[in-house]
Amino acid sequence: MFRRTFWFTAGAAAGVWATAKVNRKIKQLTPESLAAQAADKAVVAGHRLKDFALDVREGMVRREAELGEALGLEAPVDPDLPVQPHFAVEAAPPGRRGAPARNRTLPYNSYNRNEDH
Repeated sequence: MFRRTFWFTAGAAAGVWATAKVNRKIKQLTPESLAAQAADKAVVAGHRLKDFALDVREGMVRREAELGEALGLEAPVDPDLPVQPHFAVEAAPPGRRGAPARNRTLPYNSYNRNEDH
């Protein structure tokens, strides 16, 4: 008699446990739950990318300072000298062959909101 009661109770408990586990898994696989999980993972990935970008920028600034110090670019500037702006890209002189026919002067601002400012 005890044996039958024990196995009946054990089977009922296993059935309740399995039903609860299956229902929990089904709730995890609903479209709303999957969308929420994807959004959470996207936010985490965005934070990791932002942290990486900040680390890269910090390294760039540090390396630029090291190079400036090594090349003497950090030397004090004589205030009597005129300041000459330096552009990374020089405009082609007009009339030069192969020069792009653009009517813009450097520096050019694209006003693209997606660029990092």
